[in-house]
Amino acid sequence: MVEQLDEAQRAAALDRLGEWDYDEARDALTRRFLFADFSEAFAFMTRVALAAEKADHHPEWSNVWNRVDILLTTHDAGGLSQRDVDLARTIDALA
Repeated sequence: MVEQLDEAQRAAALDRLGEWDYDEARDALTRRFLFADFSEAFAFMTRVALAAEKADHHPEWSNVWNRVDILLTTHDAGGLSQRDVDLARTIDALA
């Protein structure tokens, strides 16, 4: 079973993930990515989808033209877990 991060672990993770915001109501990481156009945004989503599938951890996300909004939380853990932090780092590397 995946464990939910405690308050200290969550704070440390957020310090290391400077571009990500914390959604307290969902106990989740959120970030908006902006691209030149729809093709770039969709290409990014494809790269993230492949990485997420490999990690067996899938984001909640939406896309409108050049914008991709991502929310990461671990439903099995009841909130933010190390899996979310790891996927956020992977996503940052793909951006």
